[in-house]
Amino acid sequence: MSKHPPPETVTASDGHALAARFFSPAQAPRGAVIIAPAMGVAQSYYADFANWLALNGYAVITFDYRGMGLSRRGSLRGFKADILDWARLDCDAAMNALTARFPDAPLIWIGHSLGGQILPFIPQHRRLAKAFTIGTGSGYWLENVWTLRSYVWWLWYFVVPVALPMFDYFPGRRLKKVGDLPRGVMAQWRRWCLNRDYAVGVGGEPVRQQFAAVKTPIVSFSFTDDEFMSEKNTASIHNFFINAERKMKRLSPSDIGAKRIGHFGFFRHRFCNSLWQQHMLPELVG
Repeated sequence: MSKHPPPETVTASDGHALAARFFSPAQAPRGAVIIAPAMGVAQSYYADFANWLALNGYAVITFDYRGMGLSRRGSLRGFKADILDWARLDCDAAMNALTARFPDAPLIWIGHSLGGQILPFIPQHRRLAKAFTIGTGSGYWLENVWTLRSYVWWLWYFVVPVALPMFDYFPGRRLKKVGDLPRGVMAQWRRWCLNRDYAVGVGGEPVRQQFAAVKTPIVSFSFTDDEFMSEKNTASIHNFFINAERKMKRLSPSDIGAKRIGHFGFFRHRFCNSLWQQHMLPELVG
């Protein structure tokens, strides 16, 4: 089986075409996994992990949000999309496509960073049997790890307010920050990160109730050397899932005999015998 199956087209309910890849197990799947990417991260980053899941009996879909990765069509200047579009339209399309291909497999959500934050906004989250968040925290800048705070202060109060009206998108690749993002995505993310209660603080009681409506059991993996998310960030957002059974697993590199894991390390193939096999797989099958 190829580690990078050819991209296919998945169509959202508003007609927008998205690039996705399907990883299929050799036998009937024990579960069907949606991998929701972090902010600015292409689906190709998750290919090794998706391949490993398939080898362990799980069907998987990876995809790029509209305007990102293989789902990007030309310039982002003037491109209309925000984070809620990614959740309500793109994630919904990925879930529907996976279900159509593997209708009898229980659905499992694996969200990396932003992919875990947007779980309450997924229209069909009640269909999920399990959910996993990897490196997911609130993003509130004053709860970020202290080494990041001066950087994000500069980003949120100077760089973004100047760049968005100037370019009509966020030219992160040129600025070597995050990556290129649609204007609506970056503007919404900025509002969330400047609020103590993140998305809940910006959206108010309706969003608080959306978090409360999630009843899917959640396993959270966080890491002591995460350069973005502090332990406080992680606890802050998961505390809004008041009606979901939550299992918080916080690991240090020394727990697995590694020098570093960080915000992005979990999905690297070098951790297949440690983080994946010893920590993730028991939670998946349990």
